[in-house]
Amino acid sequence: MMRYLSIVFIATLLIACDQPEAKEPVEYKGPLREVENMEMFYTENDRIKVKMQAAVVYEFLNGDREFPKGIYLEFYTEEGTLESTLKANNAYFFKEQNQWRGRGKVEVKNIAKNEQLNTEELFWKPADQKIFTEQFVTIKQQEDVIYGTGLDAKQDLSDYVITKPYGEVGFQEN
Repeated sequence: MMRYLSIVFIATLLIACDQPEAKEPVEYKGPLREVENMEMFYTENDRIKVKMQAAVVYEFLNGDREFPKGIYLEFYTEEGTLESTLKANNAYFFKEQNQWRGRGKVEVKNIAKNEQLNTEELFWKPADQKIFTEQFVTIKQQEDVIYGTGLDAKQDLSDYVITKPYGEVGFQEN
Protein backbone atom coordinates (compact mmCIF):
# COMPACT_ATOMS: atom_id res chain seq x y z
CA MET A 1 0.00 0.00 0.00
CA MET A 2 2.82 2.38 0.83
CA ARG A 3 4.42 1.62 -2.51
CA TYR A 4 1.12 2.39 -4.27
CA LEU A 5 0.76 5.75 -2.44
CA SER A 6 4.36 6.65 -3.36
CA ILE A 7 3.67 5.98 -7.04
CA VAL A 8 0.46 8.07 -6.92
CA PHE A 9 2.33 10.91 -5.12
CA ILE A 10 5.19 10.90 -7.67
CA ALA A 11 2.73 10.76 -10.60
CA THR A 12 0.77 13.68 -9.13
CA LEU A 13 4.01 15.63 -8.63
CA LEU A 14 5.08 14.97 -12.24
CA ILE A 15 1.70 16.02 -13.59
CA ALA A 16 1.77 19.22 -11.51
CA CYS A 17 5.27 20.09 -12.79
CA ASP A 18 4.18 19.63 -16.40
CA GLN A 19 2.01 22.79 -16.47
CA PRO A 20 2.27 24.87 -19.66
CA GLU A 21 4.28 28.08 -19.32
CA ALA A 22 2.44 31.37 -19.23
CA LYS A 23 2.54 33.11 -22.60
CA GLU A 24 3.78 36.67 -23.06
CA PRO A 25 0.92 39.17 -23.19
CA VAL A 26 0.10 40.43 -26.69
CA GLU A 27 0.57 44.19 -27.04
CA TYR A 28 -2.44 45.93 -28.60
CA LYS A 29 -1.35 48.27 -31.38
CA GLY A 30 -4.76 49.24 -32.74
CA PRO A 31 -6.60 52.52 -32.23
CA LEU A 32 -7.35 53.67 -28.70
CA ARG A 33 -10.27 55.79 -29.81
CA GLU A 34 -12.62 56.04 -32.79
CA VAL A 35 -14.39 59.26 -33.70
CA GLU A 36 -17.24 59.44 -36.21
CA ASN A 37 -18.43 62.46 -38.21
CA MET A 38 -15.66 64.73 -36.98
CA GLU A 39 -15.61 68.44 -37.78
CA MET A 40 -12.69 70.43 -36.35
CA PHE A 41 -11.56 74.05 -36.68
CA TYR A 42 -8.02 75.38 -36.26
CA THR A 43 -7.97 79.07 -35.33
CA GLU A 44 -5.38 81.79 -34.84
CA ASN A 45 -6.25 85.13 -33.22
CA ASP A 46 -9.95 84.20 -33.18
CA ARG A 47 -9.98 83.58 -36.95
CA ILE A 48 -10.56 80.24 -38.66
CA LYS A 49 -7.44 79.09 -40.53
CA VAL A 50 -8.37 75.46 -41.30
CA LYS A 51 -11.62 73.51 -41.24
CA MET A 52 -11.37 69.70 -41.25
CA GLN A 53 -14.09 67.10 -41.82
CA ALA A 54 -13.81 63.31 -41.67
CA ALA A 55 -16.34 60.47 -41.48
CA VAL A 56 -14.08 58.28 -39.28
CA VAL A 57 -10.89 58.98 -37.32
CA TYR A 58 -8.78 56.44 -35.47
CA GLU A 59 -6.48 57.82 -32.76
CA PHE A 60 -3.43 55.79 -31.70
CA LEU A 61 -1.35 55.74 -28.51
CA ASN A 62 1.62 57.47 -30.18
CA GLY A 63 -0.58 60.39 -31.31
CA ASP A 64 -0.91 59.26 -34.94
CA ARG A 65 -4.35 59.49 -36.55
CA GLU A 66 -5.84 57.54 -39.43
CA PHE A 67 -8.72 58.74 -41.63
CA PRO A 68 -9.74 55.54 -43.48
CA LYS A 69 -12.86 57.02 -45.11
CA GLY A 70 -11.25 60.21 -46.32
CA ILE A 71 -10.66 63.77 -45.25
CA TYR A 72 -11.70 67.23 -46.42
CA LEU A 73 -9.84 70.44 -45.49
CA GLU A 74 -10.59 74.10 -46.14
CA PHE A 75 -7.84 76.74 -45.78
CA TYR A 76 -8.76 80.36 -45.08
CA THR A 77 -6.88 83.67 -45.50
CA GLU A 78 -6.23 86.13 -42.66
CA GLU A 79 -9.41 87.94 -43.75
CA GLY A 80 -11.49 84.78 -43.46
CA THR A 81 -11.89 84.12 -47.19
CA LEU A 82 -11.78 80.52 -48.44
CA GLU A 83 -8.39 80.21 -50.15
CA SER A 84 -8.00 76.52 -51.02
CA THR A 85 -9.35 73.03 -50.34
CA LEU A 86 -7.80 69.58 -50.05
CA LYS A 87 -9.55 66.22 -50.09
CA ALA A 88 -8.32 62.63 -50.18
CA ASN A 89 -9.90 59.16 -50.14
CA ASN A 90 -7.89 58.33 -47.02
CA ALA A 91 -5.30 60.09 -44.90
CA TYR A 92 -2.82 59.52 -42.10
CA PHE A 93 -1.28 61.99 -39.64
CA PHE A 94 2.24 61.18 -38.39
CA LYS A 95 2.51 63.04 -35.07
CA GLU A 96 6.27 62.62 -34.59
CA GLN A 97 7.03 64.22 -37.99
CA ASN A 98 4.01 66.59 -37.84
CA GLN A 99 3.22 65.45 -41.38
CA TRP A 100 0.09 64.30 -43.22
CA ARG A 101 -0.25 61.82 -46.08
CA GLY A 102 -3.28 61.70 -48.36
CA ARG A 103 -3.87 58.73 -50.66
CA GLY A 104 -6.34 57.66 -53.26
CA LYS A 105 -7.99 60.40 -55.23
CA VAL A 106 -6.20 63.46 -53.82
CA GLU A 107 -7.41 66.87 -54.98
CA VAL A 108 -6.18 70.37 -54.09
CA LYS A 109 -8.01 73.44 -55.36
CA ASN A 110 -6.77 77.04 -55.35
CA ILE A 111 -10.00 79.05 -55.36
CA ALA A 112 -8.50 82.44 -56.37
CA LYS A 113 -6.44 81.09 -59.30
CA ASN A 114 -9.09 78.55 -60.31
CA GLU A 115 -6.48 75.77 -60.44
CA GLN A 116 -6.77 72.15 -59.38
CA LEU A 117 -4.11 69.55 -58.56
CA ASN A 118 -4.87 65.83 -58.78
CA THR A 119 -2.57 62.99 -57.69
CA GLU A 120 -2.67 59.57 -56.00
CA GLU A 121 -0.49 60.47 -53.00
CA LEU A 122 0.32 63.82 -51.41
CA PHE A 123 2.20 64.85 -48.27
CA TRP A 124 1.49 68.02 -46.27
CA LYS A 125 3.74 69.69 -43.68
CA PRO A 126 1.56 72.22 -41.81
CA ALA A 127 4.51 73.90 -40.06
CA ASP A 128 6.10 74.72 -43.46
CA GLN A 129 2.73 75.19 -45.22
CA LYS A 130 4.08 72.93 -47.99
CA ILE A 131 2.66 70.03 -50.00
CA PHE A 132 4.75 67.57 -52.01
CA THR A 133 4.71 64.25 -53.84
CA GLU A 134 6.88 62.06 -56.02
CA GLN A 135 3.83 60.63 -57.83
CA PHE A 136 2.20 61.57 -61.14
CA VAL A 137 0.37 64.92 -60.96
CA THR A 138 -2.14 66.79 -63.10
CA ILE A 139 -2.69 70.53 -62.70
CA LYS A 140 -5.74 71.99 -64.41
CA GLN A 141 -5.47 75.71 -65.05
CA GLN A 142 -8.09 77.93 -66.64
CA GLU A 143 -6.94 77.16 -70.17
CA ASP A 144 -4.19 74.52 -69.82
CA VAL A 145 -3.48 71.16 -68.26
CA ILE A 146 0.01 70.39 -66.99
CA TYR A 147 1.20 66.83 -66.36
CA GLY A 148 4.29 65.64 -64.56
CA THR A 149 5.90 63.52 -61.91
CA GLY A 150 6.82 65.03 -58.57
CA LEU A 151 5.67 68.32 -57.06
CA ASP A 152 6.75 70.83 -54.41
CA ALA A 153 4.21 73.56 -53.64
CA LYS A 154 2.73 75.95 -51.12
CA GLN A 155 -0.27 74.35 -49.40
CA ASP A 156 -2.67 76.70 -51.20
CA LEU A 157 -1.14 75.83 -54.61
CA SER A 158 -0.31 79.52 -55.19
CA ASP A 159 3.28 78.62 -56.09
CA TYR A 160 4.54 75.22 -57.25
CA VAL A 161 7.30 73.38 -59.08
CA ILE A 162 6.67 70.15 -60.99
CA THR A 163 9.85 68.07 -60.83
CA LYS A 164 9.44 66.38 -64.24
CA PRO A 165 6.79 68.24 -66.27
CA TYR A 166 5.57 67.12 -69.68
CA GLY A 167 2.80 67.94 -72.08
CA GLU A 168 1.96 71.08 -74.01
CA VAL A 169 1.20 74.46 -72.52
CA GLY A 170 -0.23 77.19 -74.74
CA PHE A 171 0.56 80.88 -74.45
CA GLN A 172 -0.47 84.02 -76.27
CA GLU A 173 1.88 86.68 -77.62
CA ASN A 174 0.99 90.31 -77.06
